[in-house]
Amino acid sequence: MSEPSFQLGKIGHVALYVADIKRSTEWYKDVLGFEVSDEYGDDMMPGRAAFLRCNADHHGIALFKASGENPAGAGLHHMAFEVATLDDVVRARAHLRRHGVQIDFDGRRRAGVQIAVEFRDLDGHRLEIYWGIDQIGRGEAARPAAEWKGALSLEAAIADPVKGQDTTLKDLGLLDPVSV
Repeated sequence: MSEPSFQLGKIGHVALYVADIKRSTEWYKDVLGFEVSDEYGDDMMPGRAAFLRCNADHHGIALFKASGENPAGAGLHHMAFEVATLDDVVRARAHLRRHGVQIDFDGRRRAGVQIAVEFRDLDGHRLEIYWGIDQIGRGEAARPAAEWKGALSLEAAIADPVKGQDTTLKDLGLLDPVSV
């Protein structure tokens, strides 16, 4: 096996399935001091979702509505790993592809606007490698939803950055079809 050409920096956030989004949101706020960054209504995601932070990262915990297939307390929605640069996200995607890992998503999600590649481990756990999550000061408001700009590929996310996100690659050859 080849060594990765990128390095994971930290576990960036964990997303959990919960029985009651409102109740769990209040618990994380009241008991652990989290702040709400963003929420998805049923129009964006069946059952809703909440994104909470305990530091400047847009979210450290994301809460998704549990279901019969994904019960509360028994299911991890996903775990995310932060990398230092956008180049590292592109390198991670290439590395995963070289190792036959199926990519579930690459591009930019909405809330938090991080650019990411999402995939599963051998046991089916959903994992994410990301860069560029919004930073929010204590008591400050998150980026308005009108500025989120979801993108369905790394190439689309890079070509159409959100306000304040520099998507210039340091290694211009990374998106060459031969290298990815």
